Amino acid sequence: MVGFQTTRLPEEFELAPDGSEVRPLLKLSGGSFAHCTLSSRCTSVAVNHETVDEIWFFISGRGEMWRRQGDREEVVKVGPGACLTLPRGTRFQFRNTGEEPLCSLIATMPPWPGSHEAMRVEGRWPSTL
Repeated sequence: MVGFQTTRLPEEFELAPDGSEVRPLLKLSGGSFAHCTLSSRCTSVAVNHETVDEIWFFISGRGEMWRRQGDREEVVKVGPGACLTLPRGTRFQFRNTGEEPLCSLIATMPPWPGSHEAMRVEGRWPSTL
């Protein structure tokens, strides 16, 4: 039996492969959970995940998320309350279009394996990171 886990949002962050600030929270065998921050007016590096699926829920800030799967491509506006999926194999990039940090909570399934998971790809916008 797996024991209970409880944590708080850490002040320190890890630099994600896409250039955003990630604060890992908790992990179970089926997935992991993290807090992500992209600074004002910044654009991430475009990446692709080969082995994980993600669900993002935005809690503050304003921005846009670009996603591409084969011939299907879209840009969606994101902000507090927006929730989206990034199935494995999806190319994606996000940018902060506002003056405050763009923050999201991310569920990753299976758990995030490490920075080798994110492969750089050609994105929609030039990265500022």
